Amino acid sequence: MFRQLIAYLQFLWKATNEHGVHSPFIFNLVTKCFYDKTIYDDYSVLERHRFNLINNNEFLSVTDFGVGSKVFKSNNRKIAEIAKTAGISKKRAALLFRIVRYLQPEYILELGTSVGLATATLSLGNPKANITSLEGCPNTMLIAKSTFSKWITTGLIPNNIHFIATEFSTYLASQSVVSKKFDLIYFDGNHQKEATICYFDYLLPTATANTVWIFDDIHWSDEMEAAWEHIKNHTKVRVTIDTFRWGLVFFRTEQAKQHFVIRV
Repeated sequence: MFRQLIAYLQFLWKATNEHGVHSPFIFNLVTKCFYDKTIYDDYSVLERHRFNLINNNEFLSVTDFGVGSKVFKSNNRKIAEIAKTAGISKKRAALLFRIVRYLQPEYILELGTSVGLATATLSLGNPKANITSLEGCPNTMLIAKSTFSKWITTGLIPNNIHFIATEFSTYLASQSVVSKKFDLIYFDGNHQKEATICYFDYLLPTATANTVWIFDDIHWSDEMEAAWEHIKNHTKVRVTIDTFRWGLVFFRTEQAKQHFVIRV
């Protein structure tokens, strides 16, 4: 907790808003997307989804392939607590929705379905998108799939999500994945340096000049900060944005290499 406080204070020292941005692309992203104050109708759908999950007191046995939880001491966890602690927050869900709505990615990959809060956000951000969501824990994915099947039936959430229960590296190493092109990838499944860099390397062939990757918890630990530095400095990465909780990566070949620290 103390190291994260220090990391946040360092972030605030460096951070700016749109007035410190000289790239037209990033300026528009910040002003028209990050700072968009519109209250979209889909926000209420996301809140209903969140409400149902944080009031679900059933327990499930979780398989954790990542670094583990700083909150949970057991793999037998209440769904409500998973939604509260591991799920995307209300504020970040709104930001993710706006990013997807603004960029309109056609093909989306999510690493880490969990109980599906971010998945719903991706789906509503672009109902026409083709979304693949990976989850290492089969029991957790069953909760997400069951919830979505009910919501899709009512028409509140689009039927545009393909769920796959798999260990990430196994799936990403397949030739069929390397040959694909993803417009947006949301990384939220394994908060370890080695794994994060491994996924980054596996997916590099899928990136295009219009691709955006979003890494969750880039300041969560020393390992994740080291992974973020590695990603920022990669020769194929042109633009990055540090929002403290997230790191956004762009491969815009027409743009000079730049790194931004933005308050959201």
